[in-house]
Formats: sequence, C-alpha cells, structure tokens
Amino acid sequence: MKDEYTNSLIKEKSPYLLQHAHNPVNWYPWGDDAFRKALAERKPIFLSIGYSTCHWCHVMARESFENPEIADILNRDFVSVKVDREERPDIDAIYMRVCQMMTGAGGWPLTIIMTPEGEPFFAGTYFPPEDRGGVPGLKTILERVVMLWKKDADGIAETARKVVEALKEKPASYQIKPETVDMAYEYLRRNFDRKNGGFGSQQKFPTPHNIHFLLTYHLRRGEGEALEMVRLTLERMRYGGIYDQLGYGFHRYAVEPTWTIPHFEKMLYDQALAMTAYLEAFQVTGDELHQRTALEISEYVLRDLKSRRVDSTRPWMLKAVVLRVVTTSGGHQRYRRPSVMMQTL
Repeated sequence: MKDEYTNSLIKEKSPYLLQHAHNPVNWYPWGDDAFRKALAERKPIFLSIGYSTCHWCHVMARESFENPEIADILNRDFVSVKVDREERPDIDAIYMRVCQMMTGAGGWPLTIIMTPEGEPFFAGTYFPPEDRGGVPGLKTILERVVMLWKKDADGIAETARKVVEALKEKPASYQIKPETVDMAYEYLRRNFDRKNGGFGSQQKFPTPHNIHFLLTYHLRRGEGEALEMVRLTLERMRYGGIYDQLGYGFHRYAVEPTWTIPHFEKMLYDQALAMTAYLEAFQVTGDELHQRTALEISEYVLRDLKSRRVDSTRPWMLKAVVLRVVTTSGGHQRYRRPSVMMQTL
C-alpha cells in the first residue's frame, strides 16, 4: 500500500530518519536547505533529536508527529528538522547542553525550538500531544510559540542570543573545594529515597556516578551514611524489576520510584557503568551480592550483546536491546522479539 505522506527524509540513510519519512510533518534533515527556508520565510525552527531504539521517541512520533493537527501547525508555522543523535552526535551534544542549561534535565526525544538563525529559545524532551497531568502538550506549546513569535520575534531573538552567549562562557579554572564536595553530598542526602533507595520520587535511573561519589566520600570522610545509601540503592536495584532477574542486565530506568516497572530497553553503556558501580561497592563492602551482580551483568553482555554474525577478528557489540510489550487478545502481555543496534569496538 502506498504511503499517504512522504517528506525529505526519504532520501536519508539513517534508520531513525527513515522511520519518520512518512510522517505528515514536512521534516527536513539537518542542512542548508532547512536553514535557508527558515531564513527566507522568517519561521522558527522546530528541531527534534532522537535515535532508532528510543522508546519515548517512538511514543512522541506516534502521538504527535503522526497527528495531522499537530503536523498542520508545524508545516504552516515552523521549519521542522529531524536529527539522528547516533549519526550526528556533535549536534546532539550542543543541544543537549542547551536543554540541560535551560531546564536542568535532558533526555530523548530532545525538543528544541530556535530562531531562523539557529539560536535556541525553548528546550525540553518528551511532550504529550495534549495537556496532561500539569504538563503542557506539544500542541499548546507550538500555539504559544507561534503567538509569541508573531507578537515579539525581536524579543525572542534577543533571549535566544543570551542563551548562546551563556553557552559560550567558559567556567573559571579552579580546584574543587572541600565545602563544594560537602554540598554535593548534602544534595544527594536530601534527595535520597530512604525507603526504596536511589534518588528522586518519580522515575528512577541507576545513576552509577552517584554510587561512585558516595563510595569515595565514605572512604575519604568516613561517612557511614554514604555507604548505607549505596547499600540500599544497589540492593533494591538488584532485586527490583529494573534488573532482569532471569537473563541479567539492567534496563535503562524504572518508570516509578520502587524500581518495579522497567522501561524495556537495555543499553551497553548502562551495563558497563552498572558493572563498575557494583564492583567498586564489592571492593569497599565485601558484599558477595555486589560481586555476583557484576559477574551476572558481564555474563549478559558477553552472551546477548555480542554479535554472532561477524568473525572473531572484527568484534561487534550490540549497543542496545529494546523489548516491546504486546497485549494479546486475551488481555495478557508478552514481549515481542527485541530489536537491536550494533556498534563496532
């Protein structure tokens, strides 16, 4: 059956961009054509960055980019640009820094709105199509931007220039003071979930860098509470749904604070970081659970993330495994065959 829509992404080679080639949104790949069009028509640029195995990228595509009403707004009032972060990590790094600076957080899909000159003035990640639970929907955001752009494009451009200037500022070179380290520890202590382990009260990420910091703080300052935070977090993660109790390995994050319901995506780099955290904890505590978990992760990586399709002289690792939950006619759930992405070592 012939697709109803086809946009400029049909000429691209990236699997992620090709996934969006038949959206009703008139996507452009990153390049001169998109920026020339934006400058000629004096329209803001809607930039969306993601990758092919990103769950929420697929959700936003299905909910918003296949939505004719939202597509009409984007096609009429914006120039829309799609970027595969695995094809252009340089672009992704720049705009992820923008998002983190403007919102304090980041992730994918990465959503940026810029002036025709490419200077950002709005940043975020996933947005639902309509307002939901206090979160503005993409349709609301786009309509608001259109209204403000028509009313005060010069003011928005000035704000965007300030964002760019802030990005250019280089922090002064200095040594980290002991009180700065103490402030970082106090921040983690205040945000620690004393019931479930981990940090925050909603989605839970493994954050192995926090584990490394707390272990180092314990060793250098003799702070027992820091070690207890590590113990509780690693134990709850290991016995939670975020960890594959049968096949081993960690999913990217848990969608709620008890580590019970995982986001069904396993990344190679997450396994490496988690393995390091558990090994460091074992070195400090001698707890065999930490050692066993690290060995299980290693077993999973070498068993399931190593491609069998190439010879031993060219090792490849699968960088991601995505499981999709499928609801059957009887209401039961099963997992569809995982999709994978490969990366040479």
